[in-house]
Amino acid sequence: MIDTNTQTNTQKIFKAVKAKAVLTEQEDLRRYLTGFSSSFGYVLTDKNGSVFYTDPRYIEGAKNALEGSDIKVKPFEGSLKNILKGYTEIAIPVSRTYQPDYAAYAELGLTIVDSMPAFVEAMSVKEEYELEAIKYACGITDKAFCELLPRIKEGASENDVAAELEYLMRKFGASGTSFDTIVAFGANSSVPHHETGATRLKFGDIVLIDFGCKYNGYCSDCTRTFLFGDDKKHERFKEVYKKVLAAHMLVKERVTSGMTGREADAIARDFLRADGLDKYFTHSLGHGIGINIHEFPRLSPKSLDVLKDNMVFSDEPGVYFEGDFGIRIEDTVTLENGKTVSLTNSDKNLIVL
Repeated sequence: MIDTNTQTNTQKIFKAVKAKAVLTEQEDLRRYLTGFSSSFGYVLTDKNGSVFYTDPRYIEGAKNALEGSDIKVKPFEGSLKNILKGYTEIAIPVSRTYQPDYAAYAELGLTIVDSMPAFVEAMSVKEEYELEAIKYACGITDKAFCELLPRIKEGASENDVAAELEYLMRKFGASGTSFDTIVAFGANSSVPHHETGATRLKFGDIVLIDFGCKYNGYCSDCTRTFLFGDDKKHERFKEVYKKVLAAHMLVKERVTSGMTGREADAIARDFLRADGLDKYFTHSLGHGIGINIHEFPRLSPKSLDVLKDNMVFSDEPGVYFEGDFGIRIEDTVTLENGKTVSLTNSDKNLIVL
């Protein structure tokens, strides 16, 4: 059965868009509207209600999931022209629509309205059931990381560690990963989006792991950086680690509702600038997290997105010294009563295995 909270999402978007009808094809947006995951389908909403059109692969599952909701399930037969017959105006997420599809709607003589702003606004501020799913995903993330640490052994490859972590997240209830797990050993940590590979772990290596999982369709995101043994050759790393951790914690202390993404980013960036580290902070402070791993709001040097209570986003300052090492410390956080609350809470003090 569908969570009763998700029954209102189709009407929430319909009322916000103020068009005669709203048609949604994109997989993540359909998931937001229906609470049901599928690779194909259309959700059509008008003043009379909502219909989810899909193919035979999903009919039974969708009917079971949406039983008792205000969304009817029907087979998609023929063409869009058939299901849009009688409409003169349709809302679609314009920035997420391919040009040939847009042209096809126009050829039907439909006036086109953009539904994407309504989706961005609605999906950025989480309902209680969404927050609960994200919190649960974050709990799985924390538990899996703690279980992983004693399993990391010298000679293991980055792929080995990633596979073990993903297994643990699945074991503890995740439906999958939020994104491709990043495990970087040694100098590989200096590449922010390193592609996990066959590099093998050696005593004294820096280890950076960026990971997250999905639960009930919602994501978590977390990064931890630590040492595999202390070979007494990482004094510079240890000093910089303290600075990155201090920047991370300062964000949690100072970010408040009503602040812009640019102002939030500046908290960490200005702190790191005092030690000349800002030039090595080569990405934004954070991004919204929900059904997608990257959503609104953006916490970046140019972002004017306004942070609000019940938004969920990452706090992830990082510095990267090309060919040497990188450090990123990331938590998934939310805003509650104007203040940040961390949803991932595994140890951020420097771990030496």
